[in-house]
Amino acid sequence: MAKPIATIKKTEVSAQDKEKQALNQLSADLADNEAALHKTLELVRELHDSGILEAAHAMLKAKADITNIVVEQANRKPVTNMINNVMGAAGALSEIDPELTKQLLSSVASGMEEAKNYLESPKKVGLLDLMKVMNDPDINRAIGFGLRFLKGMGKGLAEEH
Repeated sequence: MAKPIATIKKTEVSAQDKEKQALNQLSADLADNEAALHKTLELVRELHDSGILEAAHAMLKAKADITNIVVEQANRKPVTNMINNVMGAAGALSEIDPELTKQLLSSVASGMEEAKNYLESPKKVGLLDLMKVMNDPDINRAIGFGLRFLKGMGKGLAEEH
């Protein structure tokens, strides 16, 4: 039978040996990733040559100052108003049927084209012309839509929030 182990010897690696091992491992990693390292160095060189690297370095040094400026600007009344308006508009748009919005925007584009054509050859519109166009189904549809839109808007304005 074998003799029982009575003492355990711990082998200590010297700092010099640890350094050699680390350098050997680093050399192996460099050899394995040579192409990636060349690309990285090329990227850093381009960033340096273009001045972007220096600008990024300066921004990192001044990060506290930049953060303070951003926070101060974001706390200004016009900025908070804009954020609140965007949030309100997004909430309102989320309640509207997307197909209706698409159709309405398409109709607005068509209307703008018709209006542009009119501006190219302006004729005076008289009262009799207005009476005649009321029989046009497209104009009648647009006027009916506009009137009902105004009615709904008026109801919405009367509601207390």
